[in-house]
Amino acid sequence: MNEFGQPLDWYKSHFDAFERSLNGDAHTPLHQLRREAIGRFQETGFPTNRQEEWKFTNVAPIARIGFEPVVRYSGGGLTRAQIEHLALPASHRLVFVNGHFSGNLSTAASLPKGVQCGSLAAATRSRHKAVEDYLGRLVKLDETPFVALNTAFLVDGAFLYLPDDTVLEEPVHFLFLATGRESALITPRNLVVVGKNSQATIVESFAFLQCRQYFTNVVTEMFLGDGAIIEHDKMQDESTEAFHISMTHAAMSGHSALTSNSISLGGSIVRNNIAAVLEGEGIECTLNGLSLGTGSQLIDNHTTIDHANPHCASHELYKAILDGASRGVFNGKIFVRPGAQKTDAKQTNKTLLLSDDATVDTKPQLEIFADDVKCTHGATIGQLDAEQVFYLRSRGIDEPMARDILTFAFASDVVNRIHDDAMRKQLEALVHERLHRGRTFGE
Repeated sequence: MNEFGQPLDWYKSHFDAFERSLNGDAHTPLHQLRREAIGRFQETGFPTNRQEEWKFTNVAPIARIGFEPVVRYSGGGLTRAQIEHLALPASHRLVFVNGHFSGNLSTAASLPKGVQCGSLAAATRSRHKAVEDYLGRLVKLDETPFVALNTAFLVDGAFLYLPDDTVLEEPVHFLFLATGRESALITPRNLVVVGKNSQATIVESFAFLQCRQYFTNVVTEMFLGDGAIIEHDKMQDESTEAFHISMTHAAMSGHSALTSNSISLGGSIVRNNIAAVLEGEGIECTLNGLSLGTGSQLIDNHTTIDHANPHCASHELYKAILDGASRGVFNGKIFVRPGAQKTDAKQTNKTLLLSDDATVDTKPQLEIFADDVKCTHGATIGQLDAEQVFYLRSRGIDEPMARDILTFAFASDVVNRIHDDAMRKQLEALVHERLHRGRTFGE
């Protein structure tokens, strides 16, 4: 029994039942990794506030509930018409229902030769070399207990493989839907392997239909070859009664470029862990984030950029808009290793508090072990400028609308960094809707 009153044996018993259902697959290298993962999770249990990395994020509400892992596809009955409002037009769309690939809901557009875009489970069964070489190599079981829990029930997720010198003109959309099952544990595992000089935009979005309280625990591993260029847009708009924990880890080779845009709108407790290791020279890494919190939501963003080699640049902008009694957390770490000279790193965190009851804990960190670098970081917390509100009101705009305009202007600095037009317009509409909903709720 752990300190939260929920037996850790709950997950072990579900793992044992899952293992018995695998038959011959229980002897594969993948299942050996699962066994190691459940063992690790049994050892550590859920994190507590006594651990520095979880000091401001209390996951006791997650630990107290016995979530049931979804190890089989359970999305029968859904139609494309039901999810069309969530899909991006002109994209290679992979749809996952409760963590499992749905071929009926996905769209297979024409792809360049050698590109693999589909289900991780299918790629594992076919023994795709990229899966055997890369799955589990970057994210370690001791990274967080949630990585171990994800790996223990690793069955499916998105798989994207781009050979060298490949450019995808249209974005790839990984659409993850939660539906039908309350108290479900959904554990997608995504693997992206990008060859030398290849380019793509990847949209990873999370939404829900029907169900309210569930737990999404997702891990995404990305490997960028020399000269690769990737934009990764993650949008989380889940139930405000759901829980969402994610780990996104990228390994970047020389002269590659990664832009990560992380948007958090839904969820009761949300924790985004984003890490990038700059493994070569001439790399550019950009991490952007936007959180909109209301009610009693807790949205936590932890980022790490590891400058392991010289002549690399990183840029980071994370913003939060917090209303009601919501809480925000930001912890941004930049490491500059010995020998990583000529590093140029900038980190900025800004929070807008719309309510006296909203709070934020922010902790930007720099650890520098090289002397010829240019590194800056800063954090600001504030409310709407009364003079700007007055100026708009003097132009005939009522106060609620004036506040919405200024709040959206604060958010748009991140929204406008998303390059895909359809994704950006969808996000703009969602932000406007959230601001209007929050204002109406508060009246």
